[in-house]
Amino acid sequence: MLETDEFYMKQALKQAEKALALGEVPIGCVIVYEGRIIGRGYNRRNTDKSTLSHAEITAIKKASKVIGDWRLEDCTAYITLEPCPMCAGAIVQARIKRVVAGAMNPKAGCGGSVLNILQEPGFNHQVEFESGVLETQCADILKSFFTRLRLRNKKEKEEAANVRQNPPES
Repeated sequence: MLETDEFYMKQALKQAEKALALGEVPIGCVIVYEGRIIGRGYNRRNTDKSTLSHAEITAIKKASKVIGDWRLEDCTAYITLEPCPMCAGAIVQARIKRVVAGAMNPKAGCGGSVLNILQEPGFNHQVEFESGVLETQCADILKSFFTRLRLRNKKEKEEAANVRQNPPES
């Protein structure tokens, strides 16, 4: 693991914190070209009401605009969580050279957890993939988010049941 990988993963974590502040699943991504961040993104699916508002898709759009091309051949994407099928496909299509992930995603990851879209030999482009960079921090922000979400959902369910059992007097 390179010191620079940790630096850029910390930048991706800052993006994840922006998602967290919106109540979104805290996933962040930065895309780096020649030592410079050219694209940043964080989850905004609920905020934007769009399936496409994943951190990676946003960062790819911004990086492509900076580069002036859809091909991001000499770029590295730093993502706090292993990409989903949609994002892994977009990464392959964008010809991103390398992906560095923080935590793996055993439920939907396509860098090797469920599938390995990033390195599918049948495609015309394969992506170098590394994981585990700041893994604890990347996993912890997600775990705490989902713990709080489950508690909130449980509380709301209990409150709704209480209202049904004890309706307010009119």
